[in-house]
Amino acid sequence: MTASMTASLSASHRPFNFSAGPSAVPEEVLTQVAAEMLDWQGSGMSVMEMSHRGKEFGSIHEAALRNLRELLQIPPNFRILFMQGGGLGENAIVPMNLSRGGAVDVVVTGAWSRKSAGEARRYADVKIAADGANAAGRHESIPPAASWQIRPDASYVHLCSNETIDGLEFQHLPDLKALGSDAPLVVDCSSHILSRTVDWSKVGLAFAGAQKNVGPAGLTLVVVREDLLGHALPICPSAFNYQTVADNNSMFNTPPTFAIYVAGLVFEWIQRFQYAGKTGLAALEQRNIDKATLLYQTLDASSLFENRVAPEARSRMNIPFFLRDERLNDDFLAGARARGLLQLKGHKSVGGMRASIYNAMPLEGVQALVSYLKDFETQHG
Repeated sequence: MTASMTASLSASHRPFNFSAGPSAVPEEVLTQVAAEMLDWQGSGMSVMEMSHRGKEFGSIHEAALRNLRELLQIPPNFRILFMQGGGLGENAIVPMNLSRGGAVDVVVTGAWSRKSAGEARRYADVKIAADGANAAGRHESIPPAASWQIRPDASYVHLCSNETIDGLEFQHLPDLKALGSDAPLVVDCSSHILSRTVDWSKVGLAFAGAQKNVGPAGLTLVVVREDLLGHALPICPSAFNYQTVADNNSMFNTPPTFAIYVAGLVFEWIQRFQYAGKTGLAALEQRNIDKATLLYQTLDASSLFENRVAPEARSRMNIPFFLRDERLNDDFLAGARARGLLQLKGHKSVGGMRASIYNAMPLEGVQALVSYLKDFETQHG
């Protein structure tokens, strides 16, 4: 990237994008993508024009795999697969690979885990092991793991570790062995992957759509323990068979090459990221904690705004909030846009507002939102 391009982007004063996904990409990465768009490192080609089997893309692919494994400290007995279909697609691909047509238990903590249960029913005998919905049908807390009803013959237990719509996050993954279950834990971590560390000793498989914290929509990351490969149902398409994808190093069919390239740049950005005396993923996690703490403290101190999620279950990434007087919703959103605070409208299924503050959101963006919340309450509270 050139100094002039960096200066131009920094001077553009881009708005702060709170979209839940596709979401913001680090400006430094966007600048590098722009600089390399027509000619990747002297190859004479754009990455989107390269053969996925050529040496140029091969080097991009291998670096991305290596850096992701290093960032998340993924053990050697796990395979990293670059796939397509998104998180919603994985809701079908996982049971086709792991259920063996038998029992699948799902912990429902919000809209996405409920969707996962519904999709898995096409391929397996699904039981809800726990449902955190309250009497009003809202998800505002996570049922304690000790209350989960896991069947002895469950082929796996599924949970969504961060519910994008409802704003709930598992602060610690459950230890299924401590609950008396030998079933592998399957984790949909789409909306908080690479925002915090992962305890792989508790995980059998984790998957994530890229469009939250990793890069453009189109790429899906799957990290799967090797002993879970090779059990796909006969109806599973070859391109979605984990064993086939692993055997071909994610090259069985043409992968989403440009999305992998951008993801690789994001991995490199994380590796060199510095904050509060820390570097890499630890630095990003600390900044994520600081951003979320600042916003939740402001909401909790407000008489006009409220977040309804139990403090111990609150997401660092997706923070839904509501105006106590919903007649002010349109005025709030209009004022936010005028200040360059974009995509704050909540999901249509729950209403209200939502601030998604993924890795690429700087602390300054949350500070700007907090300032606006206080000003709006002064005017309308």
